Amino acid sequence: MKIESLLIHGGIDGDASTGAVNVPIYQTSTFKKGKFDADNAYEYSRSGNPTRAAVEKLIAELEEGYAGFAFGSGMAATTAVLSLFKTGDKILISNNIYGGTFRVLDKYFINFGIHYSVFNSSNIEELKSNIDDSVKAIFIETPTNPLMGITDIEEVAKIAKKNNLITIVDNTFMTPYLQKPITLGADIVIHSATKYLAGHSDLIAGLVVVNNSKLAERIHFIQNSTGGVLSPFDSFLLIRGIKTLALRMDRHNSNAKIIAEFLKDKSEVEKVYYPGFEDHQGYKIQSKQAKGYGGIISFILKEGYDYKSFLGNLELVTFGESLGGVESLICHPATMTHAAIPSEMRQKIGITDNLIRLSVGIENAYDIMEDLTKALEL
Repeated sequence: MKIESLLIHGGIDGDASTGAVNVPIYQTSTFKKGKFDADNAYEYSRSGNPTRAAVEKLIAELEEGYAGFAFGSGMAATTAVLSLFKTGDKILISNNIYGGTFRVLDKYFINFGIHYSVFNSSNIEELKSNIDDSVKAIFIETPTNPLMGITDIEEVAKIAKKNNLITIVDNTFMTPYLQKPITLGADIVIHSATKYLAGHSDLIAGLVVVNNSKLAERIHFIQNSTGGVLSPFDSFLLIRGIKTLALRMDRHNSNAKIIAEFLKDKSEVEKVYYPGFEDHQGYKIQSKQAKGYGGIISFILKEGYDYKSFLGNLELVTFGESLGGVESLICHPATMTHAAIPSEMRQKIGITDNLIRLSVGIENAYDIMEDLTKALEL
C-alpha cells in the first residue's frame, strides 16, 4: 500500500465489530477481567488502550519500524527515549537541536549522570572525532531546528553501528511522508506529533518508533512505568489528523518554496535558511534521503532592522510557539524555542537575535507574502 493510502487505512482501520469507519474512542481507565487467570489484551489504560494502540500501530507502519509508542507530548517521548541510558553514558547531539531537548539533557538528565556533547551533525568527520567509550547514542535532527542544517542519516547510522551506538532521529520536521530514518539505518525515531502529524494546533502528543523487539520491550517498560501516555481522545484526534498528512505536506512544501524565494529577494532579509535551495550546503543529501524540503524556513533580518516591530505587525501569520499547523506560525528562536540554550552557544551556532523561524501554513501563498511584506515595510 502506498503511503497516501496507508495514512488513511494503516494501523487499525475502523472497527470490525460495528463497521464504523473510524477507530472508537475507548474513554475508559480500566477493563473488565474475564476468568481469574485470563490473559486479557487490555487491563488498565496506562498499560494499554485500544485507541492509543491504533495510533501506535499506525506510526510504526508509516515509519516502517518494529513498534510505536504514543506519549502525552513530544518531550515526554524524548524523555522516555533518553531514559534508556544510565549514569556515565554520553549522548552526542546536533549543535542546533531543539531547545527543549537540550534543556532536558542539560538541566534534568545531568542530575542522573547522563552527559551530552554537542557536534556539528552536518560534519561527519566531527562526529567521528567526538566518539569515545562513554558515548552510547547519537541524537540528531534533520533538518535541524532552527537553522535547517542537513545530516546524512545513512552515514551517521553506519558510523553508529560500527561503534555499537544507538541512532536516534527527531523526524518532526519531515514526517514519514517525506523521510523515513529507520529505512536509512536509524534505530529510534521521535516525533512531536503536536506538529505536522496532528496538523491542526489542537492537541499535544509525542510518538516513538523503534526498529527491533529489544528496544520495543524497553520503551514499553518505560512508558508503562512512568505513565506519560497519550489519552484516548487525543489518540483519536491524532489519527484523524494523520489521514490528511499527504495533502497538507504537499501544500506546506509548495508554499514554503514560494515563500523562501520571496524572502530571498527582500531587501530587509540578510539570509534565508531553506534546504530546497540548490546552493544550500545540504541540498544534495536532502534530495537523496527525503522526497521534499518541508515547510520550515528560517531567515535573518538585516542588522539594525526592528524584528520586534516586524513580529508585532503581522496579521495573517500567527506570532507564537510551535509549528506544523495548517496556519502559518512564526517565532523568535532566541527568546522562545531555544531560550534554554546559553546565549554564547546560540551566538556561536547562529541563533542570533535577528533570526526568525517561519512555519509556512497551507493558506494561499500570496496572502502569506502580502502579510510578510506589510509587516516588513511598516
